[in-house]
Amino acid sequence: MEKQKKLQSKLSAVQDEVNKVIRGKEDVVERVLAAVISGGHILMEDIPGVGKTTLATTFAKALSLDYKRVQFTPDVLPSDILGFSMYNSQTGEFEYRPGSIFCNLFLADEINRTSPKTQSALLEVMEEQNATVDGVTRALPDPFIVIATENPTGSSGTQMLPESQLDRFMICVSMGYPAHEDAINILKGESAHLVDQVQSVVTAEELCVIRQDTENVFVHESIYEYIVTLVETTRQNELFEMGASPRATIALLRIARAMAVLQGRDYVTAQDVQKVLVDVLGHRVKCSARTRADGLTVEQAIRKLQQQVKTPRT
Repeated sequence: MEKQKKLQSKLSAVQDEVNKVIRGKEDVVERVLAAVISGGHILMEDIPGVGKTTLATTFAKALSLDYKRVQFTPDVLPSDILGFSMYNSQTGEFEYRPGSIFCNLFLADEINRTSPKTQSALLEVMEEQNATVDGVTRALPDPFIVIATENPTGSSGTQMLPESQLDRFMICVSMGYPAHEDAINILKGESAHLVDQVQSVVTAEELCVIRQDTENVFVHESIYEYIVTLVETTRQNELFEMGASPRATIALLRIARAMAVLQGRDYVTAQDVQKVLVDVLGHRVKCSARTRADGLTVEQAIRKLQQQVKTPRT
């Protein structure tokens, strides 16, 4: 238990550093950190200008991560991401030039503004932490995290991400507008220079150790049953026309373990699962026509489904 408390204290310090810059979004910061320490990738869907890029930059500094950002536009090519081979006339051989993906934290800014071909370049790197160019597979640094931002569907110049791409993101979160007082601080420029004052709390090597510790958090048999039942119910419920994949159950388990770590516990509760249920399932399911006709949002439909599944007592 003492080890868990020390771990919680260190992770709380990370949250404190990020919260200095990202005002009034403590719940979003907590869930993003949970995804990071559980080895997941994060999708952030929101309108431009609410601080998504700033959040990713601040996390990179607090976690001592090598950070690269690519602004996704229609003319961005897969080679810009993965790298390419260039002929060297002096040696008479092709030399590989690494792309921007070779870093610890990769920010794909406005990912749904680029072509499907460029989007698909991220499929292998997100799933296997490898990049293959010209038949040669190269390992990416460890840890490796993708934080992607996207503009709301229907925004000018955007196209929907395919289900295979969405399924590789552990969670999808939304920043939302700042509260009134936080907006005043932003207007005064307080948050702008706070980014430069963010202190490194955890090294990349320590983050790898934290991830290993997170995988050892105890999960009761009833929690395994609960997670699988929740995901299976999305496929058998009239609320949804497309349910979540088995990858969703793995994501839900991993991030629930991380939520327990952030609370200073070495075991998972049903509440840990419920707290991140919408974030894990929201981008993986599609509401049925009847659900949409009833005026329910995806979040409301998932919470309604949650009420239909018995909560285990652990």
